[in-house]
Amino acid sequence: MTTFSSATPDPAALPAPALVSPAPAIPETTSTLTEPSEASVVNAPPAELAHAPIVPKPLALLDRDRSILAFNERVFHWATREDIPLLERLRYLCIVSSNLDEFFEVRAAPHLAAALADGDKPGEATEVFEALAQAAHELVERQYSLYNHSLVPAFAAGGIHILSHGARNHAQRRWVRDYFHREVAPLLVAIGLDPAHPFPQVANKSLNFIVRLQGSDAFGRENEIAILKVPRVLPRLIKLPADVARGRASFVMLSSVIRAHLGELFPGRQMTEFSQFRVTRHSDLAVDEDEVLNLRTALRRGLTLRHYGQAVRLEVSSGCSQHLLDFLQRQFRLPEAALYRVHGPVNLVRLTQLIDLVNDPALLYPRWTPAQPVGLRTGVSIFSQLRERDVLIHQPFESFDGVVDFLREAVHDPQVLAIKQTIYRTGSESVMIDLLTEAVRQGKEVTAVVELKARFDEEANINWAEALESVGAQVVYGIVGLKTHAKMLLVTRREGKRLRRYGHLSTGNYNARTARLYTDLSHLTADVDMTADMDAVFAHLASQNQLPRLKKLLLAPFHLQDGLVERIECCAAASRAGLDSRIVVKMNALTDERLIRALIDAGQAGVCIDLIVRGACMLPAQQPGVTDNIRVRSVIGRFLEHTRVFYFRCDGREELHLSSADWMSRNMLRRVELAWPVNDPALRTRIVDECLVAYLHDSKDAWTLDADGRYRCAEPVPDGDHAAQAALMDRYRTPANRRERAA
Repeated sequence: MTTFSSATPDPAALPAPALVSPAPAIPETTSTLTEPSEASVVNAPPAELAHAPIVPKPLALLDRDRSILAFNERVFHWATREDIPLLERLRYLCIVSSNLDEFFEVRAAPHLAAALADGDKPGEATEVFEALAQAAHELVERQYSLYNHSLVPAFAAGGIHILSHGARNHAQRRWVRDYFHREVAPLLVAIGLDPAHPFPQVANKSLNFIVRLQGSDAFGRENEIAILKVPRVLPRLIKLPADVARGRASFVMLSSVIRAHLGELFPGRQMTEFSQFRVTRHSDLAVDEDEVLNLRTALRRGLTLRHYGQAVRLEVSSGCSQHLLDFLQRQFRLPEAALYRVHGPVNLVRLTQLIDLVNDPALLYPRWTPAQPVGLRTGVSIFSQLRERDVLIHQPFESFDGVVDFLREAVHDPQVLAIKQTIYRTGSESVMIDLLTEAVRQGKEVTAVVELKARFDEEANINWAEALESVGAQVVYGIVGLKTHAKMLLVTRREGKRLRRYGHLSTGNYNARTARLYTDLSHLTADVDMTADMDAVFAHLASQNQLPRLKKLLLAPFHLQDGLVERIECCAAASRAGLDSRIVVKMNALTDERLIRALIDAGQAGVCIDLIVRGACMLPAQQPGVTDNIRVRSVIGRFLEHTRVFYFRCDGREELHLSSADWMSRNMLRRVELAWPVNDPALRTRIVDECLVAYLHDSKDAWTLDADGRYRCAEPVPDGDHAAQAALMDRYRTPANRRERAA
């Protein structure tokens, strides 16, 4: 039986994580989670990463939005690490920028609206908005400082040059001029503003220029402001040809190309001031599902308006004049705190193009090839293997191809009668959708529950829904008012005189690309009760009839939150009675107040609680006399941590669940989510070893949340640092990976 030790050990006696074993075999011995000792307490991050502490009032929860920004601080830290390959450091910098874009698109509008409602008498809403904006400003300033003073010089030292206009020689300027006139200028239309030419619609996150002109236009008028919108089809980074670059890897930014020739777009006028600018808009689609007849049609209509929602952030060049800034501020009706002067390109996200254009293996992580899943034998029917035992696939250390092969076998097996699958984020290209389409052509009954409201994947999912419907699949969109976030794939097969079901449940999405980048657990099973529950959930989503009593699955919004609270309270009651109890949970976010309060109560009852929370966490850990027994840590690594694992021990009784759900109110109350038990002892031991023990002993990539509300990075340990993801990669390293590493 898997056990968790709650006794505080001697620091020198902390057991080495089981993951140091190089072999991918399932461990034969029990993995043990020990309570972290004082030796694993982390120290303060570098000064440049320090941010204002999130200090709660007694029993008050931490601020969710500040916690999201703190998570991005931790991601940013990877961009500062000199032990990370140079182009990967740039990637982390771009990830932070992308995360901030989404933060403003989704989270900023309510704060901004509340602050604007305060008017001329700033109140609490304004204070909250300005404090949040200050934290965001500080992070953005550190981003550009790192880019300009660390990454750009490091690029140059490595032979990679991003040339400004002033740094280009005569031949390079001539090439840039020719490129501008050949590829760029034909697509540009500068708009001079006057009553007949009002300020144009500026799309969300698009690159634009504002220009101030002297002199008169063709009609003798002195309209001084012009706006230039830059089409998205133009590449933001252009590589100079080898003969012009003189053998070096040299690039120019599109904004620099346009800036160098901007005056040519206004013949007869003198350009006195100009600036790049980019506006971020509120982009969370809101559709009143009770008022629409066809959700798909309503969402497709809404997608056309998303790019022009309420402005929430304005970015301009650091040299933008106050006159132009005031003009833009009035136009977008934004307060000073929503303005960002940046020392570089206004969209760092687009610099990810440099990674692909350079493509130097020496500046990237060694290529990772996922291993063949240890639980699946090649050349043997997956169905026959599942009749023997359940199979676990730990992605991306093991290959997602095991899941694809499961579906592929179902599609081409003449005994398979029906396939049912949920679709949340599959990407714009999907082998899974292709296989479902082929299954329809093979005459199988295919049901797809497509979540049209998956944020920023709405268009792709609408297209997949239409494509599946066009070949005859049964497509449903879940339940009105709820997002279907559960990840299920169910196959029904005729075996002799009976029908047998085979299922796949996952903590992640059916997306082959992200399966190489996110850590997730896939669970393949032929368990009769589990697959019957899955079938009942599919029937419920399609018919909206009453849900029957489920034997093994916990389903949100019906049972999941209550079931988790019951398990937490069971541990608390056991601890109060002097019995053994333990809670260890790994998830991506912890913001649901009911679950947080239950954890706090359990901690006060004496339960030893460890929370491994990658992102936002509102539980104030290590508060004296309140949350002393609760530790929170976050692990950032090469791969995005995405597994959700819930472990409870109450008076010797253990439960381990996997889930599609984070502990957020939306997941518990406004989504269709699943949690399911893992009862196979070998699989439970493996999950504890790989997903819990390893991360609680991570001393290299982990951060812990201290009583002052700060996250602090782990300090080195005497016997050598341990990084959970690196240990897992060592365990599952294939011969191809070993050759890549040696090279």
